[in-house]
Amino acid sequence: MRNAIEQLREHLRTKRPLAGALNALRFLGPGLLVTVGFIDPGNWAANVAAGSAYGYQLLWMVTLGTLMLILLQHNAAHLGIVTGDCIAESATRHLPKWLSRPVLGSAVLAAAATAFAEILGGAIALQMLFHLPLKLGAGLTALVAGVLLLLNSYGRLEKLIVGFVSLIGLAFIFELCLVDTDWGAAATGAMTPCFPPGAMLVIMSVLGAVVMPHNLFLHSEIIQSRQWNRQGEEAVESHLRFEWMDTIFSMGIGWLINGSMILLAAATFFKKGIKVDSLEQAEEMLHPVLGHSGHWAALVFALALLCAGLASSITAGMAGGSVFAGVYGRAYDVRNGSSKAGVLLTLGSALLAVFFVTDSFRALLVSQMLLSVQLPVTILLLIGLTSSRRVMGAHANGRLEKFALWFIAAIVTTLNLMLLWSLFRGFGRT
Repeated sequence: MRNAIEQLREHLRTKRPLAGALNALRFLGPGLLVTVGFIDPGNWAANVAAGSAYGYQLLWMVTLGTLMLILLQHNAAHLGIVTGDCIAESATRHLPKWLSRPVLGSAVLAAAATAFAEILGGAIALQMLFHLPLKLGAGLTALVAGVLLLLNSYGRLEKLIVGFVSLIGLAFIFELCLVDTDWGAAATGAMTPCFPPGAMLVIMSVLGAVVMPHNLFLHSEIIQSRQWNRQGEEAVESHLRFEWMDTIFSMGIGWLINGSMILLAAATFFKKGIKVDSLEQAEEMLHPVLGHSGHWAALVFALALLCAGLASSITAGMAGGSVFAGVYGRAYDVRNGSSKAGVLLTLGSALLAVFFVTDSFRALLVSQMLLSVQLPVTILLLIGLTSSRRVMGAHANGRLEKFALWFIAAIVTTLNLMLLWSLFRGFGRT
C-alpha cells in the first residue's frame, strides 16, 4: 500500500500539468491533524459557555482567533519547511539556554493544560456512557492515549484522527440546518467585537481554545518531519505555496465547527434562558437531529465527546513530546527517551491534575484560559525565529508579515491584560 501511494505521488510530481489540483492534494494532511486540537472537549466547553451565556455576541472571537491562527500556523509551518526544524528544535539551536528552556518549559505546561481538558472530556464521556467514576475514566483515557502514542507513530494515526474530526464536525454543521438560528444576529456577532460584563474568562477561553500554543509546535513538528528542505530550493518554494492551501482549508473547517457549536448553544440554551454549568447538558444540542429522545441524544453526544477527547489527548501528548525532545535538540520520535519522557510527562501531569477537579465545567474553561495566557510567549518566540535571516535565510519574514505578526501579538497581549484587570476587579469586590 505504501509503495502504491509513493508511486501515485511521484506520478503527480512528474506529470505536469496533469492536474494541478490533484498535485496539491498531496500537501493536505498536517493542517487537518492540527485541526483536531481545536475541536476538543475544551473547545466544546468554551463554545457552549459562550453561546449559552451570551448568545451570538462572542462569535467574533472565533472569527478573529481563526484569522490569527491561519497566519500563525502558516508561520510555524514556514519554519519547518525552510529549516527542517520544529519550533522547539529551532529555539534550542538559536537561543541561549537561559531563554529557550523557560520558554519551552511553558510550552510543555501548555500541552499539559490541553491534555488535562482532553482527558477530563474523555472521562466525562465515559461517565455518561458507563457511569464510571471521573477519576477512573480519566485514567483509562490517559492510558489508551499513551499506549497508542508509545506503540505507533503519528503517521499511522493520522487517518484515524482525521476521521474523528470529520464525524464530529459534520454532526455539528449538519444541525445548523435544523435549528432556528438568527442569522442576522449571528453575522453581527461574528464581525463585531463585544465585551459583555463578566465575559472575559469565556472570551479568553474561546481564544485559548482556538489559537492553542501546543498546536503551533505540533504543526511545525509534523511539517519538519517530512524534511522537505532537503529537496532543494525549488521544492521549498513549491511546498511553501501549497502549504497555504492546507492551512487555510484546515483552519476553515475548524472555524465552521467552532462557530457551529456557538450557534447551536445560542439557539438551544440562550434562547430559552438556560444556564449551562456542566458539559453533560450540551447533549441537548443534539435533540434537533435525534428528536427529543434524551437517551439517543446523550449516547451520540457522549460517543462524540469520547472520540474528541481521545483524539485530542493523542495530539496533545505528541505536542508535549515534540517540545520536550526539542529541548534536547531532537526531532519527535517516540522511540527515543526524550520524546517518550515528554509524552509521559504531558499525559501524567494532566491526569494528576484531573484528580483535584471539583467543578469539571469550570476546570475546562480555566484550562483553555491558561492557554491564552501562555500564547504571547509562543507568538513572540515564533516571530523571533521566522523573522531572523540567520534562521530562515532568504525566507525570513518580510515587512508585511512582521507587521501582521506583531499586530497579532499586540492583540493577544492586550486581551490578556484585560483578563488580568477583570480578575483584579473581581478580587477587589470580594
